[in-house]
Parts: sequence; C-alpha cells; structure tokens
Amino acid sequence: MVGRNLVPLLRDAGYASVVSSASADTDLRDEHAADALMKSERPNIVLHLASRVGGIKANMSDPVGFLTDNLRIGTNVLLAARRYGVTKLINLGSSCIYPRECPQPMKEEYMLTGLLEPTNEGYAIAKIATLKLCAFLHQQEKMNCFTLVPPNLYGLHERMDAEHSHVIAGLMMKFHRAKREAAPSVTLWGSGSARREFLFAEDAARAIVHFMEHVEAEEIEGNFLNVGSGTDVSIRELAELMKTVVGYKGDILWDTAQPDGMPRKLMDSSRLQRFDWRPQVNLEEGLRRMYDAYAASNG
Repeated sequence: MVGRNLVPLLRDAGYASVVSSASADTDLRDEHAADALMKSERPNIVLHLASRVGGIKANMSDPVGFLTDNLRIGTNVLLAARRYGVTKLINLGSSCIYPRECPQPMKEEYMLTGLLEPTNEGYAIAKIATLKLCAFLHQQEKMNCFTLVPPNLYGLHERMDAEHSHVIAGLMMKFHRAKREAAPSVTLWGSGSARREFLFAEDAARAIVHFMEHVEAEEIEGNFLNVGSGTDVSIRELAELMKTVVGYKGDILWDTAQPDGMPRKLMDSSRLQRFDWRPQVNLEEGLRRMYDAYAASNG
C-alpha cells in the first residue's frame, strides 16, 4: 500500500530510475532472491517497505508465519543492501514495537520496556529485530540506514480482504456490504474502547521522500523515529465515522467476546518536529478518499 503511493511521488519528484518489486515479482523471504534483486539493480537508495501484514485475526491464526516471514524479509533486504554498497536505506517500522501497557503517548525510549501485545507478538518481534539490525549496521559499520515508525496506516491501495485486512479496511468492507444488502445491523469485534492513531498512506509516502532527501542516519537519535499525526480515536468513534462516510443507516453491535488488541496506541512524535514534516490529510478526509475509490470499483 505505501509503496504504491510512494512510487508516483518519486517519479513526480524527478527520480528517473525507480525500481519497485512486489511479492509476486521477488520473494524476499528467500535470501538468494533478495540478493539477486539487489545485485541486478544496484540501487543507490533502498526504501524497505516490504512485510507480511494483517489484522488481529490474521496475526492470531499464524504467529509462526508472521514472525518467520518478517524476520527473513528484514534480514535479507538489509544484509543484501550492505553487501552491494547501498548509500542510504530507510526501513519502515510499526507501532507494534511498543509494549501492550506502554505509557501514552509512546516515546521512542519506551521500546523493549514491557511485554508486547499477545495478538500480534510474532509480527512485533520481527519488526523490532529488523529495527535493531538497522541500528547495529549504522552503529557498527556506519551504514547510512534508519527506521521510521508510523502508526496504523490506511489509504488508497489498502488490502481489502475479509481475513487479513487491518481495522479500517475491515470496517469499510463491512459497512459497504451492509449498506448494499440493507442489513439492519453490523457486528464488530471487541468493545470499541481501544484507541488507535492513524496515518494516511500517502502522508507516510511523503514522509519517506522527505527523510530520504533531507535527513541522514546520524541525525536520528536511537536510529529510529516516530512519524505520527499526534491524535487518536477509539474504535467506536472510528466505526461511527466510517458509518457516516459509507452512508450506512443501520445499527452497530459489539461482540465483546472477541479481543480489542492493545488498549491504546498513540505515538509521541515530538522528536519529529525538528525535521520540518507534518501530515497533510486528516482522518475524515482520508476515509472519504479511500471509500470513494473503493465504492467506484465495488458497486
């Protein structure tokens, strides 16, 4: 999703040689495939966005896969970049790196100070390992690499899949289907009390370009940086907003037997301020843009 928003920005900015490799083209879990890609293309800059992602249900059903796939992807990409002399690498992290009971808002120094959220622990461990490998490569070998940590991402080109989508895509599909079928109600997981921070994928892509062009690894304290909006909403508030955006008129029911996930994830992005970057798209505008695109292709 972020990559499909990023490539047009890079081309519009005048970068003539932009190589993107989707999972269908190169299986980055395979060390030899990752090496072959890097050897063939010899990029100056690598923007590492590849990972296996999914919502609570997907993470709970296959923690082995989420851990091992993302460990392999991260290790293979970073070490291949080192091997072929990449001059700069930006790794895209995840707010899942922070402890389940993390003080809010979550500061960078809170990573590894407590237990992780059990429902996505495998994914989180892999993202932490890739972040630390990036930091060690900079520390030990002076490789110009660092990690940007966004909050929950959503937007155009989101994966719309009932089994594997994140919360915004899942809500959008449910409300759209209920509207089309004139269903009297929609049942959602959990209590709705969990709070999340969201960033439009196009804004995340803009942040990556900004840091690629203007910031070097030695400027990033601890080698990673929160890149967030500074505001959060409850899942209940999000559901009501999504209901309005979609135009659904029925009721919302909550299945409290299902997990909420981490109670709250609001990042402290105060360190971000010194780098002169801010998101441009608020949540309601982003949801409307996303839904307009989804409805146009799904009736």
